[in-house]
Amino acid sequence: MTLYYDEVETPVGTMLIVGDGENIVRVEYGSFQSMNNKMAAWVKRYFPDRSFVHSPEQVEQAKQELQEYFHGARQAFSFPFKFHGTPFQKQIWQALYDFIPYGETTAYKGIAQAIGNPKAVRAAGGAVNKNPLSIVVPCHRVIGADGKMIGYGGGLDKKEFLLALEKTISSG
Repeated sequence: MTLYYDEVETPVGTMLIVGDGENIVRVEYGSFQSMNNKMAAWVKRYFPDRSFVHSPEQVEQAKQELQEYFHGARQAFSFPFKFHGTPFQKQIWQALYDFIPYGETTAYKGIAQAIGNPKAVRAAGGAVNKNPLSIVVPCHRVIGADGKMIGYGGGLDKKEFLLALEKTISSG
């Protein structure tokens, strides 16, 4: 299988976009070079016989929509994407995508409740941490039950930036 990728410069740094020719399968902070090690286990598990090809045209729509998001012209993404993870992870990621509106936040408990399993708060947190589609699946909108900023794979500075951007645009 061939995976296509390109990078896009954003206000929070370089972002890597990876697609399979039909769907976007990964949006990560960092360049292809810097992310190769981080993605290695994930890629090995879900795409064992793969090769990577730098192909801007294969991920152009996602790149364009991310740029629109950062310019305040897009609040939802329309490019096709596909989750690769465990069934539970996919359920959590879909809930993140469906449940948290642009410019709003929720706690892990809210995500666990959204999937009908209110006791799965810790497991939901683990799945949120493995989100392969940063920004698109808005894990940056998940905060602590006490309203404080808590961990984010891209770093708390990026999470705070994204939340501030969305708050400015949605209240604008």
